Amino acid sequence: MKRIDQIGYYDHITYAGRSVAFSIRVRGKNMGIHPKIGITGLPRSGKSAVMEKVLSMLKEERERELSARNLGDTEIIGGICTEPILENGERLGYKIRDLVTGDEGEIAHKSIDSRLRVLGYGLNTAELERVAIPAIQHAIDNCEVIVIDEIGKFAVESEAFVNAVRTALEVDKPTLLTLHKKSRHPLLQDIRRRDDGRILEVTPVNRALLPYKIHKLMRETY
Repeated sequence: MKRIDQIGYYDHITYAGRSVAFSIRVRGKNMGIHPKIGITGLPRSGKSAVMEKVLSMLKEERERELSARNLGDTEIIGGICTEPILENGERLGYKIRDLVTGDEGEIAHKSIDSRLRVLGYGLNTAELERVAIPAIQHAIDNCEVIVIDEIGKFAVESEAFVNAVRTALEVDKPTLLTLHKKSRHPLLQDIRRRDDGRILEVTPVNRALLPYKIHKLMRETY
């Protein structure tokens, strides 16, 4: 049997006196049925806005489908989102929110006195882990779609968070991520190399249409 590409093989069989080639497709490492879609882009490019639009469309569509089948108790979306903390138009920090429970935690702030500082913000990894890890685990166990916003320079300072993300990536569910564009952290590098991953960059040109492309990709498998 001869290898012909990264995830396929071919061989020959004899049929009606003729040698016939056939191929066998096998899943490679980190390959699932459902896509892992990473939204990336420059800071303030609109990654979160694209994600929110995708989730709104997914939720509205699935609620209609589930209601028609009397399955209204199904949890559609779970995970976390990251939001800026603003004061008088100034960005002072960031918080994360559990998409199911609404629980929030302040994960980075200019006023936090911490030995861990990134881009001028002090980090509170304890709050990150308190909110994010149960939220991600709940999404793994109970929700149709896993959402992790954002895998970036703040969050990857927590080894427990990184491990929770790695666990989520091994679950074959539709997964939507927002990714720091330039980080070379091993977790982000691994996500970019996944066989079942699609990394899509938000730009001023595609920002309006990208949510519809992502929605279509996610709905192809569930």
